[in-house]
Amino acid sequence: MSELVIEERRDNGTVLLRLNRPEARNALSDGLRKALTDRFAALYDDPDARCVVVTGDERAFVAGADIKVMADMGTAEITRTNIRRMWGVIAHCPLPFIAAVRGTAFGGGCELAMHADIIVAGEGARFAQPEIKVGIMPGGGGTQRLLRAVGKFKAMKLMLTGESITGREAFDMGLASECVPDDEVLNRALELADQIAAMPPLAVRRIKEVVLAGHDTSLEAGLMLERRTFDTLFDTEDKAEGMRAFIEKRKPEFKGR
Repeated sequence: MSELVIEERRDNGTVLLRLNRPEARNALSDGLRKALTDRFAALYDDPDARCVVVTGDERAFVAGADIKVMADMGTAEITRTNIRRMWGVIAHCPLPFIAAVRGTAFGGGCELAMHADIIVAGEGARFAQPEIKVGIMPGGGGTQRLLRAVGKFKAMKLMLTGESITGREAFDMGLASECVPDDEVLNRALELADQIAAMPPLAVRRIKEVVLAGHDTSLEAGLMLERRTFDTLFDTEDKAEGMRAFIEKRKPEFKGR
């Protein structure tokens, strides 16, 4: 059996995870979920990893959940599965996560993309939350993440109709960071990842931490968290190196300390 998630490493700390279930358009089977969860979990304490990119292939990012497996499940069966562990592990990953989306990103695929910090969408990509068409609703964070990404009225239309949108439409409504030609998606995502990987790792992690923590709190609480986290970076070696390099007009060498 071929690997369900293929990992590729770049020398600068960028980690590329390729979803590899092409016969099912990368539908989220138990095996694929576990493989992806394990890969993300391993990155938590990896000192060499700086940024992670997840992609599928030209036909599909992730076509959704495996409906054939879910069709005969009842409430007890779906509750007993470990389906939500993947979402928790990915959501709390301290590394910046970039989704490089080509082809279909339906259901769990759209939700996986929305767990990312940056989404690079192909012009031919298709995003949808079509769960309503099979009698259920989004269950991997779609009702909450889509709402926060595009607002109530656009989110409700997408979820209540199950309609899909293009990569360009996703960008226009705020669901994607960039929209590029399909054949440029992965290269652009890796270019962004390499740029982020060259930044001071502690500052990168703190920015992600503060943005996510402050997203659902009051402005006052978010600003307090920002101020306190900002101050802690002044005791890091990377802060000293970055500022010395700026003054000396040279490229900094960040060590993550």
